[in-house]
Amino acid sequence: MKKALAFALAAVMTFSLAACGGETTADNSSEASVSTVEGTVEEAVESTGEEAAQEGSGEGLKIAIVSSPSGVDDGSFNQDNYNGVLKFIEENPSATVTPIREESGDSAAAVQAVADVVADYDVIVCCGFQFAGIGDVAQENPDTKFILIDSWPTIGGTEVTEDQVIDNVYAAYYAEQESGFYAGMAAALSTTTGKVAVVNGIAYPSNVNYQYGFECGVKYANETEGLNVEVVELPSYAGTDVTGANVGGNYVGNFSDEATGKVLGNALIAEGVDIIFVAAGASGNGVFTAAKEADGVMVIGCDVDQYDDGANGDTNVVLTSGLKVMHDTVYNALNTVKDGTFAGANVTLTAATDSTGYVSEEGRNQLSAEAIEKIDAAQALVKSGEIVPAANFNGITPETFTW
Repeated sequence: MKKALAFALAAVMTFSLAACGGETTADNSSEASVSTVEGTVEEAVESTGEEAAQEGSGEGLKIAIVSSPSGVDDGSFNQDNYNGVLKFIEENPSATVTPIREESGDSAAAVQAVADVVADYDVIVCCGFQFAGIGDVAQENPDTKFILIDSWPTIGGTEVTEDQVIDNVYAAYYAEQESGFYAGMAAALSTTTGKVAVVNGIAYPSNVNYQYGFECGVKYANETEGLNVEVVELPSYAGTDVTGANVGGNYVGNFSDEATGKVLGNALIAEGVDIIFVAAGASGNGVFTAAKEADGVMVIGCDVDQYDDGANGDTNVVLTSGLKVMHDTVYNALNTVKDGTFAGANVTLTAATDSTGYVSEEGRNQLSAEAIEKIDAAQALVKSGEIVPAANFNGITPETFTW
């Protein structure tokens, strides 16, 4: 998988990989303005007693979190990373955090945003694939620790291998296909029309992982439960992954086009789809809107618990959410910095470390008890390795997936 990614990195478009976090359209300029986040983010910092965060004062760790254009108050990908920082600061009130938003989404500008502030912080949390290039910055600044989420670093434009560790970079991929698998099972076990779908943003590895996992979850439910649920794909929205391969699916084309997201959602609903797994960033807001305006249509959230986003008068359109537990990754890594045990690593986090999952908490989902029981049983098999869903680069496709 990593060799394929390394080959493809140079050709990756200048968009964020944050699979489900709200993103804005990237421009192609390598120059971009950078800002600290206002409003709810500043309030969140102040709620921890860190009014001095922007000045970098205090005796504890000086932390920066650099995110894509949607910022750390996006309610999804970026905010989940930020919540890990806030949890750490709550327990370590002498630490400070400065949220920095790179406003273009351009990968070169994202790395430059980190380079511009690297001398000012002890730890920099980098949210998303567009920050992969910080590998070179990290090597030039060995005294600063980096936490890189949703990517492994590149050196000279080539992604490192698992054992090619940069001592001051802790980098994490996630097995999104596992969370997608649970979402697929949830959809297949809950549909009344027999037609379900997944909507993605851009066919980056994490998005393709979600798509493939979803398709495998539907296939598993079909074969183990005697169902005949169809995964609907619209050819005009098929995705092309970072190697140029057609992966099918339903891709909006970016993470910030709510209008197209709604058009795509309505097109799927017109095909009879009644449950849509939404892994499309802010584009997915349009799908949520389409579901709210339709009759009997539900969505499955992504990355974080999106139940609150599903509120629709006195009803809710969210069936459940596929989870990627990034806040724990950030929180745990910050604690290793604090206690002096931080070590560089390139990891892929899975169900085995409770880094993937789905929402089954009472009051936060609308799954039947029977569906939860069946998904939980399958989740145990995923944890044990008996079920391995297809992913963009693990050599398994939804068509070849078996168990």
